[in-house]
Amino acid sequence: MVANSSSPAPIKDVITKLTIEDLDLKGKRVFIRVDFNVPLDENLNITDDRRIRSALPTINYAIDEGAKVILASHLGRPKGKPDPRFSLAPVAKRLKRLLNKEVVFAPDCIGPQVKNIVDKMQPGDVVLLENLRFHEGETKNDEAFAKELASLADYYVNDAFGTAHRAHASIVGIAKHLPSAAGFLLKKEIEYLKGVVNNPIRPFVAILGGAKVSGKIGVLENLESNVDKVLIGGGMAFTFIKAMGYEVGDSLVEDEMLETAQRIRKKLKERGVKFYLPVDCVIAQSLEPGAETKIVPTLEIPKGWKALDIGPATARLFAEALQNAKTILWNGPMGVFEIDAFSRGTFAVARAVADAYALTIVGGGDTDLAVHRAGVTDSISFISTGGGATLQLLEGKELPGIAALTDKE
Repeated sequence: MVANSSSPAPIKDVITKLTIEDLDLKGKRVFIRVDFNVPLDENLNITDDRRIRSALPTINYAIDEGAKVILASHLGRPKGKPDPRFSLAPVAKRLKRLLNKEVVFAPDCIGPQVKNIVDKMQPGDVVLLENLRFHEGETKNDEAFAKELASLADYYVNDAFGTAHRAHASIVGIAKHLPSAAGFLLKKEIEYLKGVVNNPIRPFVAILGGAKVSGKIGVLENLESNVDKVLIGGGMAFTFIKAMGYEVGDSLVEDEMLETAQRIRKKLKERGVKFYLPVDCVIAQSLEPGAETKIVPTLEIPKGWKALDIGPATARLFAEALQNAKTILWNGPMGVFEIDAFSRGTFAVARAVADAYALTIVGGGDTDLAVHRAGVTDSISFISTGGGATLQLLEGKELPGIAALTDKE
């Protein structure tokens, strides 16, 4: 997603790998690893094609440069053998409509039939290979399977950020055998997530939510030297609150993380980072539809009740904390937003992030969906397409899919 016009530009020049623009594509066979792992309904209709759309700039560029474009992706978890429920046939159909041109759908991703299809390609042609995970060699990063994939092409381009944390054959193995570059989406993910975190325009505010502290420790530790404010919501907030000695009723708590939560909070405080926790919350005794809900101060959650969303006072507090921000990073919802009664906190934060005059970056997965449901997608500077890959990059870890690409020098 492109930065909106009211926000500062992302940090450039943080990528040290070749990008698709460094390759002479004319007449060449280009194997582009995309992430077309889209949701399908029971009739195998695509319910959300944003992942396909996000790869279009790279695909169109390769077409315009006169490349023979070979697209490859996984879909679901077919366990290493063909399964019609996980065929990429519906994706080929949607891609044809989005590109407004013919897309040849190959019945497999390796083998003589596929090689024959590729041999007949003309510059500007597009072929989509069948699901890579129909072969167990994909997830095992099998050398022979990677070589077979590489034999189809002259260049390899990775534009599948959502799987860049996986050491699979089409992500890591193939890159050993071909000159390898980042596509536009992968490049943009690195520029925003790595560049902004390492060198943010200040004040830099991180909003972290979701269920567990354990999933976000690495992010907090990596951000601690660069961030100015941290806002904590979601289930993870109650591990911090209990660690401070307060009663949290039956709210979700990771008891084994209490000492860690306290250590992180104290460390951030020592560094002068402003640390915000919910001051009120929406509670219920269960997640059942129609269950009674109450709004209470965070320190007054009764036994037998659990906090399932931040309350209105917290939403206002968080919105005020964001007002002077110049960079905002948000990963993780503020509550169980999939249920209407517990969605208001997450949606209020989504609107506050969207309204901020700042570079706004939303981590993928649930947060992406929350922003979409809040109707503010177009007002966010950048929405990451990764889940686990986003978290690993925010933790400062090197992703196998990026490390495998050819260095610029």
